[in-house]
Amino acid sequence: MPSTTRPRLLIAGLVLALALSAGGYRAVSQPAAGIETVPGMPPVTDPTNLYSETRSDKLSPVVAKVPARVYVPNVKSNEVHVIDPATLTVIDRFRVGTNPQHVVPSWDLTTLWVTNNAEGRTDGTLTPIDPMTGKPGKDVVVDDPYNMYFTPDGKSAVIVAEAMKRLDFRDPKTMALQGSVSAPKCGGINHGDFSLDGRYLIMTCEYTGRLVKIDWRARQVLGYLTLPDRGIPQDVRVSPDGTLFYVADLKAGGVHLVDGDTFKRAGFIKTGVGTHGLYPSRDTTKLYVTNRGFSQIGGKPGVGKGSVSVIDFASRKVITTWPIPGAGSPDMGNVSVDGRHLWLSGRYDSVVYVIDTTSGELVKRIPVGREPHGLAVWPQPGRYSLGHTGNMR
Repeated sequence: MPSTTRPRLLIAGLVLALALSAGGYRAVSQPAAGIETVPGMPPVTDPTNLYSETRSDKLSPVVAKVPARVYVPNVKSNEVHVIDPATLTVIDRFRVGTNPQHVVPSWDLTTLWVTNNAEGRTDGTLTPIDPMTGKPGKDVVVDDPYNMYFTPDGKSAVIVAEAMKRLDFRDPKTMALQGSVSAPKCGGINHGDFSLDGRYLIMTCEYTGRLVKIDWRARQVLGYLTLPDRGIPQDVRVSPDGTLFYVADLKAGGVHLVDGDTFKRAGFIKTGVGTHGLYPSRDTTKLYVTNRGFSQIGGKPGVGKGSVSVIDFASRKVITTWPIPGAGSPDMGNVSVDGRHLWLSGRYDSVVYVIDTTSGELVKRIPVGREPHGLAVWPQPGRYSLGHTGNMR
């Protein structure tokens, strides 16, 4: 497998620092300032925290006047529900294409795209939403859009054609096809994240229990990493310092830690039953991990052992777990601009959960359509979006 080295520093070398530990002073290495990113990618402001521009005071002028809304795609009822987060009520709903999976913010923050992958069919579409009006536009026909990302330079939308084991790179505005990467050993390719410097992308292969590493500029698969015990990998998020990728595993009930550069497992954190979604806290110190309540693909209403685990990025340990009272199936979503609420779809319970991030209390269950999935809380702080339900940088 071709090697991919650590992000190249504009100032070579490492700064040696002394850190006080329980046993006295120890030498630790810290990255020097300046990360050499791929051309066209916005600079990494803080090499120790790639989420530094996603704090609550970092709302872009592009979205400053956008009404706060939560957009919920319902896979089985082929519609999007729109929630006003101020009143916690559904204020609109509209039909979209077949099997809407995720609502995805565009790289330039101006459009929300609903990915309608039409499972088992060939009539997949994308539905654009104008976030200023909250209204849908004309559908765009594309192959099997289960999920959607954007390259760090903003020049391509990345359509995750799950059934075809393929990533399609398209013009981010017109969706004209630019090129593709086939990943034949990645059955169930669906979620991913980019490295700190933007040079490579790691995606999960849900049905084959592995990960795939891709050089997206060269349109080349760099290699595969098989997870232990025939895992069922789900969401992926890179650590704030870019050294590790957190990979949710539905079957294992926890999060694998993967060194992206060496593409090897570096650890595992047990969380709960059916680990699925991963969302950094607004202060960027914690990772909210959704445990969907079922350790296999699929589930039933009213019986899921759903919960949310909170991982401390610094210690890489679970510091608390918030069970969904009674039963539940927390799946995907995001955090409010002020960081006070975590919004999650209840995949098999036809609801949206609103969770207080200070107390872990379930504030409200909001009824929506059948099988809500990758909801988007919009707007989000950040300079640009890498896609999914709002992977902001």
